[in-house]
Amino acid sequence: MTPHPAALSSSAFPASHLARAHTVLSLAAFLAALLLGCALHYERIVKNGVAGYPHEWFPSVSATIGDWYPERNIFQILIALNSGPRFALVYLQYCLHRTPTSRLPALVALCGVLRTLSCGGWVYITSIDDHDAHDILMISYIVLNIPWMFGTIACTPPHNISSRHRRFFTSMIPMVYFFVQHKVYRVPGAYTRYSFFEWGLIVFDILYDSATELDLKAANLQVRFFSVILNITPYNSCLLDAVSMPPSANAETVATYIEKLQRHRRSARPYTYPRPSATWRDILGFMSTVYRSFVFWSIITSLTPTLFYFSVWELGIAGHELALLSTVSPCLLAIPPFLHWCCSATGRTTLYLLSLTGIAAYALNSPLQRLFVVSFASAVACIGAAADWSGVERNDVGYQGIVAGLGFILSSVAKHANHSNNPVWPIVHEQSGGYNKTGLFLACLAVYGVWMRPTVRVPKSTTEKANSTLRSPPPSTDAAWLSGGIALGALLFLLHYLLSDASTLVAWSWTGYPISGPVPHLHGSLTHVAQVCGLALPLMLSNISTARPQISCTPCGSHTGALPHACCTAAGMARLRGGLNFAVFLMSVVPAVLQRAASAHVAKTYGTAWLVVSLFQVASVFTVAYAFVPGGAYFRERTDLVLGAAMAGLALAFRWRPADRRVPSLRLPGSTGTFAKNTLAVFSVLSLLVTLYRSPVVPPAPHRPGARLLRAGIWTVHFGIDNEGRDSQRRMRDLIKDMELDVVGLLETDLHRTVFGNRDLTRVMAEELGFFVDIGPGPNSHTWGAVLLSKFPIIRSTHHLLPSPDGELAPAIEADLDIYGTTVKVIVAHNGQEETPRDRELQATELARIMAASYPQPLIFLGYVVTKPLAARPAPYEIMVSDGRVHDIDREDWDRWCEYIFYRGLYRTSYARVSRSTITDTELQIGQFALPRHGSSVTNDSSEARYMRAWKEDLPEDHWFPMAYYPQEGGRRGHHYHVFNTPLYYKIPEGAEL
Repeated sequence: MTPHPAALSSSAFPASHLARAHTVLSLAAFLAALLLGCALHYERIVKNGVAGYPHEWFPSVSATIGDWYPERNIFQILIALNSGPRFALVYLQYCLHRTPTSRLPALVALCGVLRTLSCGGWVYITSIDDHDAHDILMISYIVLNIPWMFGTIACTPPHNISSRHRRFFTSMIPMVYFFVQHKVYRVPGAYTRYSFFEWGLIVFDILYDSATELDLKAANLQVRFFSVILNITPYNSCLLDAVSMPPSANAETVATYIEKLQRHRRSARPYTYPRPSATWRDILGFMSTVYRSFVFWSIITSLTPTLFYFSVWELGIAGHELALLSTVSPCLLAIPPFLHWCCSATGRTTLYLLSLTGIAAYALNSPLQRLFVVSFASAVACIGAAADWSGVERNDVGYQGIVAGLGFILSSVAKHANHSNNPVWPIVHEQSGGYNKTGLFLACLAVYGVWMRPTVRVPKSTTEKANSTLRSPPPSTDAAWLSGGIALGALLFLLHYLLSDASTLVAWSWTGYPISGPVPHLHGSLTHVAQVCGLALPLMLSNISTARPQISCTPCGSHTGALPHACCTAAGMARLRGGLNFAVFLMSVVPAVLQRAASAHVAKTYGTAWLVVSLFQVASVFTVAYAFVPGGAYFRERTDLVLGAAMAGLALAFRWRPADRRVPSLRLPGSTGTFAKNTLAVFSVLSLLVTLYRSPVVPPAPHRPGARLLRAGIWTVHFGIDNEGRDSQRRMRDLIKDMELDVVGLLETDLHRTVFGNRDLTRVMAEELGFFVDIGPGPNSHTWGAVLLSKFPIIRSTHHLLPSPDGELAPAIEADLDIYGTTVKVIVAHNGQEETPRDRELQATELARIMAASYPQPLIFLGYVVTKPLAARPAPYEIMVSDGRVHDIDREDWDRWCEYIFYRGLYRTSYARVSRSTITDTELQIGQFALPRHGSSVTNDSSEARYMRAWKEDLPEDHWFPMAYYPQEGGRRGHHYHVFNTPLYYKIPEGAEL
């Protein structure tokens, strides 16, 4: 039976035309909206909430496509027309790439569909319709671009990959920067710069999809349409067919059509793509290995903050510091049967499971019990790492170095996303921002991947000499294992000390207001970008030459690392640039140093490495805690010596003489190199997205602008660790929020040290409550830290190191705030301890000089003074009050010793003391002040006028403190007004100009 004529009258066209139509329609939609918007509503679309023309002179994508008629409507019509080709391209690429052995093309197709739907979401739901929904869909679109782009690259044949450009992500770094400049700092003109990169992101995205045209042309793919479509079936992964029959066709006719169609398929020779080399098992195995490395770094970095809880309470060596030696556990690998078992698949899986007790320790309420469990987990984790890094069982040590670097970066990105706390640390739980259960669940999922992952083997060399080298650990002398262990220990310390948190390098570079350098929550992502670039170097150089050792392991590489360290003596952005250079260097040498350390003496090498880490940890703490430890005077403020010694130890890994043993070239099995590069790109994008997401959502604004009131508080927060050994950021946030504080001085806040977990204590409060933040003198100043939070703009600030000849260095922040149009000076200071009276006298004298120098400017002092009220010289009280020309908040409050509030040029209306609960060892003191009318001053500053006490009912309700904190009301979360059991209130003198 002959086919029906309708089946033969068909029209066909190249599938690449669909890709071209998609590109043309996309560009036409955006360009038409841009041209029409500029022609019809130029000044309206360039205007934003910060500035308008001429400061802003180029429109953003959102303003162009979503604000005005007719550009919005024309854009949406063209995008609607483009939806057909867009969905068709997703399906065509799936047909091209699918294979029986890989599900990756299906996942990529699913991401493509979701990406298209989210694109339609932010196109048709504009920022005017629903700003939050528009932003969420836009971010979803950007995030889905990650698996879409890298997935299509992985599925594209090697000879066509060059057509897939990755410039999409490069525009995100400056885009995020200028968005924060606009949104947070409200810089006129920043949104125009942001708009350029936003448009670049759109153009690169369209050009990326346009490369599909080349793939479809290479496949010679044809699309056929018939008069009546009965069925569409892809065949051989590259051809679409359809069958049409007359309405009267019977079963025999259908069978004949199907038989002819099958013969045609068998005779055709369609273009076939190479099968993707990566399988789901490879991808999941690699992800499991990276997550295992993340768990290792999470456990290791949690040990020091877990044990230092005890040192803080003892204000000295408590004995618990011996837990550091748990990391020296690789010494047990000197037992041959134990070493053999640890290197087996069973042993490594068992060690990994046992190390998870360090994450599960969060469930224990006792700090001592948590310390024991974390110490055990650290010991197990270090043994497992030694087994992986040692090169036994023919593992590629370079591969382990790449995985270790990826896990380290992931742990830092996780901290960046979780307000500077690792989400699986045992010192955080659900109430304090932890995601411990989620971390444990993912860790259990990774168990299967670790168990099923085959032993990673180095590709065989063509020479017998290379084979013999790869099949056994390199021969090593005593000097070799010792130098390798010291170099590895120095590297591990430097990574932990400087790079385990994205904002540590920024804290080293902070100079105060006006801002001329980096900002922690903004520039922290630059640390991640530097780390990614550093770890990418050995991956890229490994493709250049396999005969030469890595350049980072040469004296030139050593000098490259030492130069940024020397640059850290600069200030502001110059110091940060030096630190970022140093970050690139450190990450680039991770594989090389691990290869140098690989030795037949596993126990000696890695036991030495972790002993070196422990010694450097102790020495770095002694540089600031010298007043509380024996022999501390020799380490006082000598961070330069500690870092210099660490660099000297790391230098042992470099090839100083041609006769030295060469470092094996980096060899990565299978698709590991591609996985690693893609993972690094994903980490960079995630870090930038986190920066955008974590930008403060609440703009700083005072609580009582109408009454011209401000509440200022002083709180010593005990390094952000509460009495149960948990992170206390969120508990502090809750009390500060309830008390509606406008200005807050926080003391003991410099947590950018390994023993404190390299944390930023201000992240939660700045983001969720809306504060301008001055983090005070950085870690390189060797103080315990001081922070100023302000709802009012900080005009300028200066950091002081007060005279401290005998004891710990005392920090101070001197800042001018714009409070309702009046410049008010605020000073936050932490004086020395009772054991050093000479220090306290000198510090009080210096603070009095600073306060007197600004007289009669209004001033608020918030400090840790350590003196009895009304104490005569040489006690600090009389020096500061008399010489500083200030008033005590309430001289009749005799029950004080540490914290004090002084003021002048303001009307004090209330004074409260709020109990600490279990957050810290010190209460929160609060003073409430009313500002004189702008241009006026205090009319009656006599003692009688200042001490006209009142009931709260005598004052307007704006002056009242929260009623829930009265003891008779039960207080809240363990806090209540204490000492007086109520806030003290004061009348404003008659005739005061407010």
